[in-house]
Amino acid sequence: MTRGIGWYVHHQGAGHLQRARIVASALPRPCTILGTLTGFDTAGLDILNLPDDRPLDGLAAFDGLDGAAGRPEALHYAPLNHPGVRTRMARIADWVARTEPALIVVDVSVEVALFARLLSVPTVVVRLAGTRTDQPHLEAFRSAARILAPFPAALDGAGVPDWVRAKTVYAGFLGAAAQAPPEASRDIVVVFGRGGAGGHVADLAAAARSVPDRPWHVLGPVSGSGATPDNLHLHGWVSDVEARVARASLLIGGGGDGVVALAAGQAKRFICLPEERAYGEQTEKAEALARLGAAIVHEGWPPAAAWPALVRAGLALDPAVIGALHRPDAVRDCAATIEALIGQRDCG
Repeated sequence: MTRGIGWYVHHQGAGHLQRARIVASALPRPCTILGTLTGFDTAGLDILNLPDDRPLDGLAAFDGLDGAAGRPEALHYAPLNHPGVRTRMARIADWVARTEPALIVVDVSVEVALFARLLSVPTVVVRLAGTRTDQPHLEAFRSAARILAPFPAALDGAGVPDWVRAKTVYAGFLGAAAQAPPEASRDIVVVFGRGGAGGHVADLAAAARSVPDRPWHVLGPVSGSGATPDNLHLHGWVSDVEARVARASLLIGGGGDGVVALAAGQAKRFICLPEERAYGEQTEKAEALARLGAAIVHEGWPPAAAWPALVRAGLALDPAVIGALHRPDAVRDCAATIEALIGQRDCG
């Protein structure tokens, strides 16, 4: 019987699960998705749903740090007397004992990566963009058979240690397949993902009023209320994001892997508005895009007066530059790399 693999996904945003779903579909062996998955679309997936491990004090925000003075230096988050943490680790251990997985992909958690090593299971640890040279990250990378970067090498930071870079497989953007180029439109498409703050009606209305000759279509969560101009269309969550982006003349979004992968996969002129994230994940990636001439970058939501110039600059971009960052075979190659690694003795 073919041994399956596990794929642990973090619950910040939907990108981790989307990445796992896409690559799992290309694997030649069973794949179980592990994580706190309540509220996510897991249709068609084999899952192990884990209890929430976020703080018990009712705070919605979760920055990965428990603030415990006695926390071991190899860990990011190890709260004491947290039933969710205790139960999720027990369920992972039970699943490993029952299924004997050939490997676990960890996207992302230092604690799960090190726990898998203690359970004697080889791991592939996902390394996101940003400066991740703190001791916990480095120990997770050291424990892994290989490191997987879900972005092109051209977007990596300059401060990555040589041994980490040498151990890294640059898989490229692991997003949905590109859409066939449709008939050109004048649409500006704004995408907000699940992991960020989302948009605000007043900000979007001001932006649309400042560029009144183009339709603005907004996908994803938007808060607030107020009057909106006729050229602003708030669609909320939609199931055909890729198709709508394919019709756009200009894409606007954050610096997360999902939106940047959309821009590259569709070769879309892109205004990148990186959001603040731990380890500078979005800002470092956005800086690399700007250096390459692949995007126009503005930190934070621009004031209304800045939008006409930003839109002109975005429309003047050569879309072939960001399109060159897309590898059509990235998902298939990533799955093949994982399969080849399993075939190596001890995944060493």
